[in-house]
Amino acid sequence: MTQTDLILRRYTPDDEAAAIELWRRSWQAAYPHIDFNERLDWWRERWSSDTVATSVIAVAEYEGVLVGFFTLNPASGYLDQLVVAPEHWRAGVGGRLMEQAFRAAPNGIDLHVNTDNMRAIRFYEKHGFVIVSESVNPRSGLPVFLMRWTPA
Repeated sequence: MTQTDLILRRYTPDDEAAAIELWRRSWQAAYPHIDFNERLDWWRERWSSDTVATSVIAVAEYEGVLVGFFTLNPASGYLDQLVVAPEHWRAGVGGRLMEQAFRAAPNGIDLHVNTDNMRAIRFYEKHGFVIVSESVNPRSGLPVFLMRWTPA
């Protein structure tokens, strides 16, 4: 895949099923010991009742297939999800999506990342985020870092 083959665009309701499946697949690849199939009903409800209503959502397509997306609340600057299909990890999709997120939240971005997700932590640090605190995800019980990007 070349960067010119990647299409970035705004989310449409027709993307819902593909985005939810991409979320499940990518999280399952990152955490194979957790059954994300069991979390699908929760995620679908959250997606339709909260995420779509409160977030800017951009998607990345390659050859007509959804390969990534981010969800960002523009009012708070909170990046809830940045998801890339596992077969496209390290192919530049995440970086292109991050560039879009920076434009959507030019005053800064906060996000939470699991403390054991070193791949994601390195990605965010590469894009200028710093760890500002540590807490526990109330849903999973896993420790998370709050990371922040502040524009220069």
